[in-house]
Amino acid sequence: MSKCLSQKQKKILAAKIIERLKKEYPDSDCTLEYDEAWKLLVSVRLAAQCTDARVNVIVKKLFEKYPTVKALAETDVENIEEIVKPCGLGHSKAKDISACMKMLLEKYDGKVPDDFNKLMELPGVGRKSANLIMGDVFGKPAIVTDTHCIRLTNRMGLIDGCKEPKKVEMALWEIIPHEEGNNFCHRLVDHGREICTARTKPYCDKCCLNDICRKVDV
Repeated sequence: MSKCLSQKQKKILAAKIIERLKKEYPDSDCTLEYDEAWKLLVSVRLAAQCTDARVNVIVKKLFEKYPTVKALAETDVENIEEIVKPCGLGHSKAKDISACMKMLLEKYDGKVPDDFNKLMELPGVGRKSANLIMGDVFGKPAIVTDTHCIRLTNRMGLIDGCKEPKKVEMALWEIIPHEEGNNFCHRLVDHGREICTARTKPYCDKCCLNDICRKVDV
């Protein structure tokens, strides 16, 4: 395994990676489709252990039947579960969505709060989801430590053999400029799907980071 980089070296490497990924994936964005903040909250919960593509199909049916926070909050959990079960873990996801919509309605007048800690209080919302909402909906600094982010930052040498999402997030906050965090994570998703894959050997010969990546075997 490669020798770990110093904090200063990681910042320099991170800056180079960010610039190259910007050129490679200039249009990277969230692949969950939404037009209102509460809909992204629902989609993020459904995306756990499910592809974004499948979620985008399922939520169309859900939002056609329940087009508002109020409508979704007032229906029975069983009705939500019936629609979302193709996403897997249907009962627990339906319960969280129902409880989340109720809390939005009762505590925030149906609006999604633009505060990280308040988002974390919502049922079914963890750090990854809260960061995604903060970055994509409200344009605030965010680092979404999904599986792509964790895998790639370890391979690249920005993270030293850590796979715990919160620890990875905290470490990245120290080396990634805050204004770059959200878009950087979206680009890691695209790069992780196309080049630095998980299920096959990474396509290092096609990688725009080939000469600067630490290539740690993660």
